[in-house]
Amino acid sequence: MLQLFKLLGNKRLFIMLIGLVAFIAIMGFTLGPRASLSWPEKFVKDTVGFVQNVFYKPAAYIAGFFEDVRNMRAIYEENEELRKAVVQYSRESADYNNMKANNDKLKEYLGFTQNQKNRDKYEYRTAQVLSVNSDPNNRTLVIDLGERDGVRVNMSVTTVDGMVGIISNVSNFTSTVKLLTTMDAQDPNPQPISVTAIGKEDKTFGIIESYDEKTKTLLMTRIPEDDPIKAGDKIISSGSGGVIPQGLIIGEVASVQVSQYGQSKTATITPAAKFEDWKYLVVVFTPEEPE
Repeated sequence: MLQLFKLLGNKRLFIMLIGLVAFIAIMGFTLGPRASLSWPEKFVKDTVGFVQNVFYKPAAYIAGFFEDVRNMRAIYEENEELRKAVVQYSRESADYNNMKANNDKLKEYLGFTQNQKNRDKYEYRTAQVLSVNSDPNNRTLVIDLGERDGVRVNMSVTTVDGMVGIISNVSNFTSTVKLLTTMDAQDPNPQPISVTAIGKEDKTFGIIESYDEKTKTLLMTRIPEDDPIKAGDKIISSGSGGVIPQGLIIGEVASVQVSQYGQSKTATITPAAKFEDWKYLVVVFTPEEPE
């Protein structure tokens, strides 16, 4: 008994003993069947819940903010891709429309040249216009067919509407076209065109060798006095001389006049070609004359 009191006199041991008894009592109390929580459990649970609520809401707001930022970034990148796709579509659409227009134009020229080939047995090749010289004293243009393609000086150049000129100069890859609007009887190197009228090939004959800038017409001369030519006739090349192919459309007769001495006639011809806004021309390849 004395030893027990001595043992209890030790404060540390006494406190540990009291704590152990309290722990066993609490465990027995909490492990038993109960209808509700004790006030210490409620206190601890409420405290933990309050602390979690204090820290959870701001954390949730911050996490949601960064999630929204990521979503906005993704939407922005997606919009950029869509914008690029729209620009690419517009570019490809323009390219497609351009190629389609060129294709339709080439088909039109092909139909024209095929009809001519069947009638005249000449070879026709489409050329693209590279540049135009609008100098009134030297109206020429440059096309993308040259010596390597078989182009030769004095070859005729035409459009679907009518003849526009002849090849005056040739390089390896390009050629220069001298337009009919530069024709001048006083030219030291003239290139007159022998012509006739459609439906009157055996009755009508004349020469075109000049262009009137004021009236925008060609002058047809050396027409016989008894020639049945009249206004409205369609004038084409006759093929005489072997330089200009037969059957090229030149224009339409605007008027016919009796020459000064009454032994021949002259006629003003409205060109069939428009002489403007060219993109493509047709070069007429005639058989090369043997030397």
